[in-house]
Amino acid sequence: MNPIDPLLWQPHQQFMAQALLLAEEAARNNEVPIGALVVKENRIVGKGYNQVERLNDPTAHAEMIAISAACETLNTKYLTDCTLYVTLEPCSMCSGALVWSKIDTVVFGATDPKAGGCGSLFNITSNNALNHQVNIIQGILENDCEFLLKEFFAKKR
Repeated sequence: MNPIDPLLWQPHQQFMAQALLLAEEAARNNEVPIGALVVKENRIVGKGYNQVERLNDPTAHAEMIAISAACETLNTKYLTDCTLYVTLEPCSMCSGALVWSKIDTVVFGATDPKAGGCGSLFNITSNNALNHQVNIIQGILENDCEFLLKEFFAKKR
């Protein structure tokens, strides 16, 4: 995982704040509060939040929805020169999709030691055996991302 230049924190924080708004929307819909957006040239080209419960679809993760939306917006299957912002470290399924989409960078807030595919449990996005590797930046608005998840699950218990 790459250390982040402090000068880059500002734009990363701005986009992560927007991903947090999407995560809050997921929570309002009784979904695990995860939000994601894809950015190309400082423009949001795709966004999503978890919709697993609503769609009865275990693949309806925020990242998957944001990837699909970005590919549709850009009319391409590859997301080169794009960055995904997501409030929680992508799981192995989403990490695989990020590799296949050839996205350049993933910026995430909270780590996921139980299912993370970007270094916490698995390291799919940096696996040299795959056809593409993704730059990873972690810890942007980490406390805010963790708080939203902890608050959601505390209410569930």
